[in-house]
Amino acid sequence: MPHTDPHPNPDRHPHPGPDSRPSPDSHPHPQTDPSPHAAPAPAPAPAPDPDPAVEYILSTYLTPPGERAVISPRHDHNVSLWRRSPHRVELVRHWELERISGQKHHSWPLYTPERAEAFLSHLLAGEGLTLADVSVSWGTPGLPGYAPLPVPEGAEALPVHSLAHLFSGLLLDTRLFREANIIAMAVDAAPDLVLERELPPAYYAGCVSVRGALQFTSVESPAPLYHAADRLLGKEPGTLMALASACDTAIVFDAAAEAAQVSLPGGHVQPWAAAFGLVRRVLAEAERQLAGSAPDARFTAEENLHSAVMKVVQECCELITVRTVEKLCALGGVRPEDCYLSVSGGFALNVQTNTHVLDRFGFRGLLTPPCANDSGVALGLGLLGLYGTGAFDDADLRIPTAYQGNELRKAEVDAALAEFAPFIEEVSAFTPEQFAQDLADDVLVWADGAAEMGPRALGHRSLLGDPRAQRTKDRLNECKQRQWWRPVAPIVLAEYAHAWFEQDRPSPYMLEAARVRTEVREQVPAVLHLDGTARHQTLAAEDNPLLHRAIDAFREATGVPLVCNTSLNDKGEPIADTAAEALNFAVRKGIRIAYLTGRRVVLRTPQEYDAPLPAGPRPRATAFFAGQEADRDAIWRSWLERGHTEAGLLLLTGTPQLLADPQTWTPNRVRLLAERVAAGDPAFGQNLDQFRRDHGPGTAFGDAPALRH
Repeated sequence: MPHTDPHPNPDRHPHPGPDSRPSPDSHPHPQTDPSPHAAPAPAPAPAPDPDPAVEYILSTYLTPPGERAVISPRHDHNVSLWRRSPHRVELVRHWELERISGQKHHSWPLYTPERAEAFLSHLLAGEGLTLADVSVSWGTPGLPGYAPLPVPEGAEALPVHSLAHLFSGLLLDTRLFREANIIAMAVDAAPDLVLERELPPAYYAGCVSVRGALQFTSVESPAPLYHAADRLLGKEPGTLMALASACDTAIVFDAAAEAAQVSLPGGHVQPWAAAFGLVRRVLAEAERQLAGSAPDARFTAEENLHSAVMKVVQECCELITVRTVEKLCALGGVRPEDCYLSVSGGFALNVQTNTHVLDRFGFRGLLTPPCANDSGVALGLGLLGLYGTGAFDDADLRIPTAYQGNELRKAEVDAALAEFAPFIEEVSAFTPEQFAQDLADDVLVWADGAAEMGPRALGHRSLLGDPRAQRTKDRLNECKQRQWWRPVAPIVLAEYAHAWFEQDRPSPYMLEAARVRTEVREQVPAVLHLDGTARHQTLAAEDNPLLHRAIDAFREATGVPLVCNTSLNDKGEPIADTAAEALNFAVRKGIRIAYLTGRRVVLRTPQEYDAPLPAGPRPRATAFFAGQEADRDAIWRSWLERGHTEAGLLLLTGTPQLLADPQTWTPNRVRLLAERVAAGDPAFGQNLDQFRRDHGPGTAFGDAPALRH
C-alpha cells in the first residue's frame, strides 16, 4: 500500500531532507592516532557560541570506571553528544569506540575515572568543547555529571537497556512521533544490567505510540534463538543468516508447532533453556534427515546442515515476531496498516524478518536506526533522557541520515595522501564519468564525509563494485576474506528503486530484503540472493549528493542505477574510519582506485610500490586503553581483599540486586550464594573460566579479545 507520512514530505520516508548539522569544518572531529601508543591531539576547533540557552549533553554506553569496572562489563561501547536549545535538539556526533580503538565490538574498559575523563575530554575537544560545557551525562555511573535516567510512566519494570533500544527507533523524527502511530519492539539477546537495581521481570520492551501517547509492555525476542545457533553451530549470526538463504538444502520440520511451544520473554523466565532446546531439536532432526550428505553440491556437508537448521530457526523467529506484533496491536487497539513499525536491538538487523513482518501486516514504513544493535545504545539512552526531561515538549529533533560519525576533513586526507605517497600514482578531482569507468573496471574504495553509525556501510566507508558481473561479488568477498557465498548488498538510486525492486518502501539503512524484479535479475547477478532478493539501500540525492551523482553517471553509462556495496574493512577489523585506514586497505588488497572526499586517488600496481606493503590493518588509537593492567589488577584485588571470591564476582555481574544493597549482601553471603549456584549449574565453571580470561589479571591490553554476543 502507499507509504504516507502525517506531514508533507516529498521523500515519503522517516529520514528525509538534508542533514542540518553544522558543517564538518565548524565542528572538526578528533582524529584517531596512527600510533597505537600515543594519544592523538585533536585538531583545533572554534569554541561554540556561549549561548546560555544552549546546553550540551553526553549519553554514554561505557563500562563504569572504578570498582565496578571488572563486574559491570559492556561491549560495543559508544558515546553520543547532543546540543539542546529551547526549540531544537541536535545529535552533534555519535562515536563508536571500535572505530577508534580497532577492537571489534570494543569491550576494553577505562578502569579509572581519570582515564574516562581524559578520553571524553579528547572527544569533546574535537567539537570545541570541554567537560565543563556538558550539563549532564546519562548512561554510565562514575562519569562526570552523571545523573540517573528518568524512566517513562508504565515502563518501570522494563530494563533501561531495552528502553534505550526502544527509544532509538521511536524518536528518530519527533514530528512523526507526535503525529503518527508506531508499533515498537526492542529485541536483542539480553540487556546489560548495569543500570538496574534488581533483575527485571522481563528482558524485552515493547510499546504502542498513538500520536505520542505511550503504552508499554514486555515482549518476546527471537534473538536468543540466533544466540543459541551461534554457540551450537560455531558461526556468527550474520554468517548463519546469510548461509540460510545461500544454500538450497532444507528439511521437513513443523516450525509452527515448535515456535508455539516456546516462550522467550527473558528476565525471571530466562530464555536460554528454551532457545537452546529448540535449536538442539532442529539440529538433531537435520542431522537425522541429512545423515552427513550434501544435497547442494556447492557447499560442504556442514554448510548444508547449518543452512537447513537456520531455515527452520529463521521461520521460528518470524513466527515469534508475528505474534509480538499481534500482541502490541491488541494492546493499543490499532491496525498495523495505520502504523509504522519500529524494531530495535540486535535482532533488528535480521532483514528477512523485517521484510516478512512489513509485508504481512502492511505497515506504513520501518522506523529503525542504522545502529540498531548495541552500537547505538548511547543514542537511545540520550533520546530516553531527553524525552524524560521534557526536551521534546517544545523542541523538535530529526536524525535524517546515518552519517553521524567521524568526519573526513581536508587536512586529514592531505596527511594520509602524504603518508601513502610511495604507493600513489596520481591524485585528481572527482568526475562522474570517470567514476563510472572506474567502477566498470574493478572494485574501488569510497570514503566520504561523516562515517555511518552502526555495523553496515551505507556509502561513506564502502567498497563499491559493478553489479553486472558475478565476479564482482567474488572479488569483494576475496578482499574481505569472507566465504564465497556471502551476499553483497546493492545501493540503488531512490528514484529508480521501484523499477528494480517489487516493494515500494524507502530503505535508507539496508534493513530489508527486497525482491528484485524478475525482468532485471539477469542484469545484476552480483547482488542476488538465492531467493531473488537483495538487502538493498535506497539512496536519495539530498542524503548523499556526491555518491548519488556517481551512481547516476554509472546508470547513464550502463542503464543500471545501482552498485554493489560492502563495508570497508578486513576480516575481524572494524569499518575503516580515517582516510589513512582506507588507503591502507586499498594498498594491501591491490585496489587501484580510491575516492576520498571527492578526490580520485590512483594507486600504483603492487609491482611498482616504492615502500614495503603494510603488514596488516593500520593500527588505531589504543593509547587511552593500553597500559591499564595495573589499574585492573588493583581493582580485582580490592574485591578479593574484601572477602569476595572470583565465583562471587561472576555472580555479581548478572545479579544487580546483590550490588544494590551491599549492607545486606555481604561478601560472605555472596560467596555462599555463588557456591550454591555453581553446584546447580554445570556451565558455571566454564563461565567462570571465561570471566577470569576476559576481566581478571593476566590479559594484556592490545591482545584482549572482543566479547562475542
